[in-house]
Amino acid sequence: MPELVFFSGTMDCGKSTLALQITHNRSARGLVGVIFTRQDRAGEGKLSSRLGLVTDAVEVTDAMDVYTYLVGELSAGGKADYVIVDEAQFLAPEQIDQLARVVDDLHMDVFAFGITTDFRTKLFPGSQRLIELADRIEQLQVEALCWCGARATHNARTVGGQMVVEGEQVVVGDVNRPAEEIGYEVLCRRHHRRLMTSASAHAGSLSPDVLPVNNA
Repeated sequence: MPELVFFSGTMDCGKSTLALQITHNRSARGLVGVIFTRQDRAGEGKLSSRLGLVTDAVEVTDAMDVYTYLVGELSAGGKADYVIVDEAQFLAPEQIDQLARVVDDLHMDVFAFGITTDFRTKLFPGSQRLIELADRIEQLQVEALCWCGARATHNARTVGGQMVVEGEQVVVGDVNRPAEEIGYEVLCRRHHRRLMTSASAHAGSLSPDVLPVNNA
């Protein structure tokens, strides 16, 4: 039976690489997929990974009905055996409902890839709807690490290397941006709670994690 599968993780967990791998594996078997994305770091209509791999994709707009788009492609003689959706957290909840309809009515597997929470640890509306509707939720196995070496579970937005906790939910950036720009960093829960990025942790001579010692 076809499924709606949500592959979730932090920003630095290799989700786009896995999306490209699934595309490659199925293409090698003669299957044809439609790739959707939204606000990829490589630009409009692109699916890219941090390994430097890039492929063309269909950019999802605010007004797009994903189900209607696929029906139109099939009606025009196009072929589609499965659907890949990267940056699925940026889709509107109603577009996630449309993906579920693709599975149920068009009998295609839909593989959605995205992060679950924003820089404030709040669920993205698209991710929330995926959690509610997905047949299966897979936690990505590539383990992202905080600067301290612990498992990274939270996404942080940075400006000038300093973590910020206010602002619009969606601001496109990357974990590899220069420190002076708006960027993102993955952190463990402890350092996300303390607003402690790699830059701020190494700025001082004494780490806040170290208890002061008084010399008698």
